[in-house]
Amino acid sequence: MSRQPFALSPENYSRPLEVVGEQITVLASNEATSGYEIFEQAGPPGSGPPPHSHEWDESFYVLAGEIEFGFGDETMTASAGTLVHIPTGTVHWFRFATEGRMISMTGGGNAAAFFTHVDAEISREAPDLGKLVDIGQQHGVAV
Repeated sequence: MSRQPFALSPENYSRPLEVVGEQITVLASNEATSGYEIFEQAGPPGSGPPPHSHEWDESFYVLAGEIEFGFGDETMTASAGTLVHIPTGTVHWFRFATEGRMISMTGGGNAAAFFTHVDAEISREAPDLGKLVDIGQQHGVAV
């Protein structure tokens, strides 16, 4: 299958996926690009994933609000205009400190498939952490 150019505007976005309290919109999947994925992520204060690692690099560009990031022994608060890069295999987490929005980009991997699976299987009202761990393992994510 050959890759095709594409353009995506807000009226054509897929519905946001509900993942650990945040909304994730898939802008470009690995299937569409054959090499990387791009997401818009938004969340209320306190939302975000538990510490985890995965088999792909990930970068975050904060568009609005403040988002706390942790990796290794470091924590930081990123505001609009900040870029955070997480190499493959690095245990990390983030938490929306305020209502916020960011763009994330992965170097390949299965993030879109993982987010879609979590959206379909994990209740946002009463998330089952054991089930989240199992789904993560299926997609190369260690929680």
